[in-house]
Amino acid sequence: MNWIDSGHWVFTSVLSHRFRSVLTALGIAIGIASVTLLTAIGEGIQQYVLDSFSQFGARIIAINPGLKETHGAGGLLSSVRPLTLRDAQALTHLTGVEKVVPVVQGSGVVKFLNRQRNGVILGVGPDMSEAWDFNVALGRFFTGSMEEARSTAVLGYTMRKELFAETNPLGEYIRVGGQRFRVIGTIEKKGQMLGVDMDDTVYIPAQNGLQMFNRESLMEINVVFSANTSLEAMEGRIKQTMLERHGREDVTLTSQNDMLESMGEILSILTLSVGALGAISLLVGAVGILAIMTTTVRERTAEVGLLRAIGADKKTILLLFLGEAMILALMGGLLGLLLLLIMTGLFHVFLPALPISYNVYFLGLALFVSALIGLIAGVVPAGQAANLDPIQALHEE
Repeated sequence: MNWIDSGHWVFTSVLSHRFRSVLTALGIAIGIASVTLLTAIGEGIQQYVLDSFSQFGARIIAINPGLKETHGAGGLLSSVRPLTLRDAQALTHLTGVEKVVPVVQGSGVVKFLNRQRNGVILGVGPDMSEAWDFNVALGRFFTGSMEEARSTAVLGYTMRKELFAETNPLGEYIRVGGQRFRVIGTIEKKGQMLGVDMDDTVYIPAQNGLQMFNRESLMEINVVFSANTSLEAMEGRIKQTMLERHGREDVTLTSQNDMLESMGEILSILTLSVGALGAISLLVGAVGILAIMTTTVRERTAEVGLLRAIGADKKTILLLFLGEAMILALMGGLLGLLLLLIMTGLFHVFLPALPISYNVYFLGLALFVSALIGLIAGVVPAGQAANLDPIQALHEE
């Protein structure tokens, strides 16, 4: 029995029961589609997180008030000294420090003439644009002078567009949280950072932010250190300085690596959870192939007997039924890829913000896994067919 005859036999067997074959392949298809889509979403989210953090540049350490071990970063208790602008100023004198950015965040109404918009209000230091790698699109960023600290503001891309449209905002006066500011610059489009729209933002000096939101403590202080300084050394210097100033260890340091590791742990849990669902679908598909191939062996016992009678050996019979199982699994793989395209289209329509990044490697792996499942699931029924007694099989009808 040559390869052409064997292929014709296998495909004829699959196509003669189209509906049953499609239903069998569908179990594999759902598993392949879910696992591949999960991988794409996982990679997309990971890339999104990396891109989000890279917007702020590398080598950044965030200092938050409070110890993470007791009540979480950013929490303020009476026993914890607030982070002040003087703390930020002290950190600028440390060896290896390039930029220091005090940060206080809130939200409020921003007005210009008869236009107004609710947005994020960020009180920051004058080094923010360079430290966070936020390029100024128009005008300039504010300096550390006392005169500018009282009255200047810089607009994000969306805030400028909504308040001023195509007109030049430089020199115009706006009201932020009820206070009057003069616009001296705008920031280029940056997008979102972990759900915060950095474009729909007004940047004002940190001291104004503390007064506006009636706060004693900064939300955090960002420290950018030089490339020839290690993270461990920089963290040690910061902890020592804050210990000397506060009299106790009452701040939490978070580096970019810490943030990425935390996100990696969350994504790993997500991947394992949804991957388990995909694995169950693949298992169901394998059981389906096992059931359909076992039924096929019983239905075609006489045909197997005829093949054995005309000279087909056990190996040939085994390969024929294994080939049929693999064809069903590969059909499931191809159907899974089609289902994947449909699901991706639906995600783009209904969840356009969800990051999806496909990897050709995983798409090829999906087809390989589907064929492997067919091979494994087809071993038992193929062995049953190969071991049939040819004389007894010929009497089966």
